[in-house]
Amino acid sequence: MSLVSGPGRGGGASTVHVPDELKLVVENHVEYIKSLDTRQDELEYWLTEHLRLNGVYWGLTALHLLGHPQALPRDATVDFVLSCQHENGGFGAAPGHDAHMLYTVSAVQILGTVDALEQLDPCDKAGKEKVGKYIADLQNRETGSFAGDQWGETDTRFLYGALNALSLLHMLHLVDVPKAVNYIQVCANFDGGYGVSPGAESHAGQIFTCVGALAIAGRLDLVDKDRLGGWLSERQLPNGGLNGRPEKLEDVCYSWWVVSSLAMIDRLHWIDGDKLVQFILRCQDPEKGGIADRPGDMVDVFHTHFGIAGLSLIGFPGLIEVDPI
Repeated sequence: MSLVSGPGRGGGASTVHVPDELKLVVENHVEYIKSLDTRQDELEYWLTEHLRLNGVYWGLTALHLLGHPQALPRDATVDFVLSCQHENGGFGAAPGHDAHMLYTVSAVQILGTVDALEQLDPCDKAGKEKVGKYIADLQNRETGSFAGDQWGETDTRFLYGALNALSLLHMLHLVDVPKAVNYIQVCANFDGGYGVSPGAESHAGQIFTCVGALAIAGRLDLVDKDRLGGWLSERQLPNGGLNGRPEKLEDVCYSWWVVSSLAMIDRLHWIDGDKLVQFILRCQDPEKGGIADRPGDMVDVFHTHFGIAGLSLIGFPGLIEVDPI
């Protein structure tokens, strides 16, 4: 599955070597993801309602990468996504929740994944043009930055999300891409990384959003690839896991944020892929499925998605190739 056109795995992935005692429990992960919407009698289900649409995206993408794209019912998935849409074209986390850039991006990605973007047009609330306008209206035309919603919080995540969703909708012309690129440059740091805003410290998650946005804009030439690659490669700890900033604990989600960024700048071979694979596999629940942030912790769909996506980027056998952008 390819979310947007991109350079694939960055040309640096090599053959993965996995100890015999470690294996990816594919069927268990599929069953874990399928079970998530059946646990409505649990408090956790309702406490995470503000992440519902994102959760559908994480679970659906993981299933596609695992080679089980039909494990979630397509029609029910599309119906749920459309039920989260507002008259202004944006999407909320769940029906009745306020519209926000992050949920709108997930909605577009989900519909794109299941080839249902055309169903936005006959929808009673808003077609693709209205979705594109909602996203475009969140850009500050002076700075090039993007807000998350009407309240004005600015974050490089929102900029990346806007370019990602608009590229899938073929509507990048609605925003000032050069201004967005200029804003990303202002967020660059001396270490080669990028922060959440100008002057903010480098963070692996924000680096992914900035490098991904530059890739969509066709401006990866602006990235100091060796300097950034060095900073990102230093995120790998002795146990094979990756952290998001210096002196922080390892976390499975950085198997995506760090590795995808390395893939986009053709420096994926600068980390030890075998050790990272072993770390991710040790974070699985081998009996009930799902992946946790680190070994021994509780699993969740967020880390399950990013762990599987990280394995795909590294070239783990049997997984569908994911686009790092």
